[in-house]
Amino acid sequence: MSTGTTASGDVRRAVAASEPADVEPVIVEAATLESTAPEYLRAFRADLDEAGYLPAGLRAEARFAADCSIETQAETDRLRDLVRAASFLGASRVEVVADEVAAPAKVEPALSALAERAEREGVTLTVTGPVDL
Repeated sequence: MSTGTTASGDVRRAVAASEPADVEPVIVEAATLESTAPEYLRAFRADLDEAGYLPAGLRAEARFAADCSIETQAETDRLRDLVRAASFLGASRVEVVADEVAAPAKVEPALSALAERAEREGVTLTVTGPVDL
């Protein structure tokens, strides 16, 4: 029996035994976050809870327009902070929109490493745009 089958069965059993919650799942636009510092995220999560929202994910625009390793690393570091923020908020995924990618050969390995990091944090990373993961 594969792990995926077992996990799927576990999820179905858990959901069947659960009760609906009076919260609205939302995808938070990363650009609206003032910070990814734990203190800010703690307060932000409390505000979401109080308003009846559940952060299901974060959505971010990625900027890989320059064919520059330093800029690629800086953008990847920013996205890594967002993965950590999603995990801290209890969101299950980070959606990255990378519409313009100047050097896919530099960006793809960075995003693959970020996807592995996200998985360790319990977050699923999805990327849309001209790059493959």
